[in-house]
Amino acid sequence: QVQLVESGGGLVQPGGSLRLSCAVSGSFTSIYALGWYRQAPGKQRELVADINSGGRTNYAQSVKGRFTISRDNAKKTVNLQMNSLKPEDTATYYCKADVSKGIGMEYWGKGTPGTVSS
Repeated sequence: QVQLVESGGGLVQPGGSLRLSCAVSGSFTSIYALGWYRQAPGKQRELVADINSGGRTNYAQSVKGRFTISRDNAKKTVNLQMNSLKPEDTATYYCKADVSKGIGMEYWGKGTPGTVSS
């Protein structure tokens, strides 16, 4: 089994910062891509940012220039640095890992809440 554990969510004022972390553990051969998604109340889950095994990153237009995704392959972690936060960034943030277990499979964390409010 593969486990993803997110941490770092919380309450922050507009303009503030949060740093999310996700640790991947379990049985797998390698990790292809790691990503962060978010789901606000009443909305569909959406991609925030992802990063492949070579370090290539992809961001949602709404977070470009404010969020930075990074990964540590040795530690099997992925981080999301979120700066200049806005109330519309309020959501539950989920980590996703695409791994190889002989075949490609994807796993999700349980989510961590991020609230931007004054």
